[in-house]
Amino acid sequence: MGEQKKKRDLIALSSVPLVMTLGNSMLIPVLPEIERELKISSFQVSLIITVYSIVAILLIPVAGYLSDRFGRKIVMVPCLIIAGLGGAVAGWAAWKVQSPFYLILAGRVLQGIGSAGAAPVVIPLIGDMFENNKEVSSGLGLIETANTGGKVLSPIIGAALALFIWFLPFWFIPFFSFISVLLVFFLVKIPKTEKKSQSIKEFVICLRDILKEEGRWLYSIFAIGCLIMFVLFGVLFFLSDILEKIYKIDGVYKGLLLAIPLLALSISSFIAGKKIGDHKKVMKIAIVAGMGLLAISFVALRIQHNLLFLLTFLIFSGIGIGTSLPCLDALITEGVEKEERGTITSFYSSMRFIGVAAGPPAYAFIMNQSEHLVYYVSMGASVIAMFIGLLFIKPTDENEESKETKGKILKMT
Repeated sequence: MGEQKKKRDLIALSSVPLVMTLGNSMLIPVLPEIERELKISSFQVSLIITVYSIVAILLIPVAGYLSDRFGRKIVMVPCLIIAGLGGAVAGWAAWKVQSPFYLILAGRVLQGIGSAGAAPVVIPLIGDMFENNKEVSSGLGLIETANTGGKVLSPIIGAALALFIWFLPFWFIPFFSFISVLLVFFLVKIPKTEKKSQSIKEFVICLRDILKEEGRWLYSIFAIGCLIMFVLFGVLFFLSDILEKIYKIDGVYKGLLLAIPLLALSISSFIAGKKIGDHKKVMKIAIVAGMGLLAISFVALRIQHNLLFLLTFLIFSGIGIGTSLPCLDALITEGVEKEERGTITSFYSSMRFIGVAAGPPAYAFIMNQSEHLVYYVSMGASVIAMFIGLLFIKPTDENEESKETKGKILKMT
């Protein structure tokens, strides 16, 4: 595969997590306006985000299994189309229907179904496309950069679109889903691999055996991924709230400030993906160090948290998270055989979605108790993630492996 072809493939695949992230996160700054326009309660408007996440959490493992059995692209492209249709349903309902709330929810369910089979399939697909682990790590770093880039742009784009028409962010989803479909369909060439012919019963038995044999490090990566997303989205919710309530900053200006720590996360993800190569012990060190930096940031914020101090140390927390994510992706992708890669990485993606869904409501409850408690909980979750990585992830670099260790699950002890 030529260098230019690899770059085109990665750029095309990077559009998938970017579109999926934009399609969800950019609605967050618009939710208060949606609530006013539809004359619904805060709980009802929160369902616009929640139903999307719940559907995705439930269906991501199914999409992983289907991608292992039938192929990554054959699952990803139709799911991108479904996600676009979901956005169109929600946008049309908001535009043309007098009481559109339940149709908007139906559109969000469709979008969740599409997202479940699109973005999470990208991680195992990167592993399929590149035999060289350094290229896999670099590619995953770019994917995490695109994912985080979507989070950086989301609040800015959502707030800017809503300045024209409140439901315009819904129509953004089918527009960019269509672009992503074209990029993936025409540019990404999937290497030919033998498709699995397992029955569901055989699949369940195989999955049980994998988790029984290698569950220790797999569960550790699942847990760290969940904790990272829990802290990230919880803190973003907290930051959004205090910028408006304490510092009286809202609209596009608030979106720009929310983007600052996410930009640090995005840049550090890209650099980490380039630098870690195939050195799995370095990946472990980066995960532990990243979670340590995250914990230290919240210790500092507990001591002092004026606006400048807050944004400065949230930049450090973004660096910690950005350093860790490509390493988690690389360990789980390079550590699993191609035949089970989609299924195992889909469970990892589901755990990350659980963190995304749980963070904002949990932090909303914590904030009602005490602002200081936000820093304690964030620090505690970071420390737990750091010790999980330190104690339970025990990688073996490829040049230290013996032939006997290469089975269904590779490169980990």
